[in-house]
Amino acid sequence: MHQTARQLLRFGAVGIAGLVIDVAVLEAALALGAGFYGGRALSFLAAASGTWLLNRLWTFRSETARANRGLAGEWARYVALMLAGGSVNYAVYALCIETSAQARTWPALAVAAGSLAGMVVNYASARWLVFRSGTA
Repeated sequence: MHQTARQLLRFGAVGIAGLVIDVAVLEAALALGAGFYGGRALSFLAAASGTWLLNRLWTFRSETARANRGLAGEWARYVALMLAGGSVNYAVYALCIETSAQARTWPALAVAAGSLAGMVVNYASARWLVFRSGTA
C-alpha cells in the first residue's frame, strides 16, 4: 500500500479515537454543567491533544523520527493548525445543535458530523505542516 494511503487510513483510525475522546469529554463537561458550547471547546482541546500524540507515535512516526524539534512546540503547532479543521468541525456541530432536537438529545451525533467535516482539512494540515520532516 502506498505510504500516503496508509497514512490516510491511520489518520482516520486516529480520528475515530479522537472522536471517542471528544464525545467522552463533552459528555463529562455537560454533566458538570459546561453547556453545549463550553463543553465542546474543552472536548476539542482534549481530542486534539490525544490525536496529536497518536498521530505522532503511529501515523507520522517516520516523519517525526527524522525531525528534530521540541514536543511542546510541535503540540502547539498541531493544535493551532487543527483549529482550521476545528472551525469547520465546530460550525457543523453548532448547526446540528441549533437545528436538530436529536443532536441536542445525543450530542455525539453532532460531534461525529463535525469531525467528518473537518477531517480533510486536518489531515492536510497534519501531513504537510506539522509532521513533515525537516520543519522547524
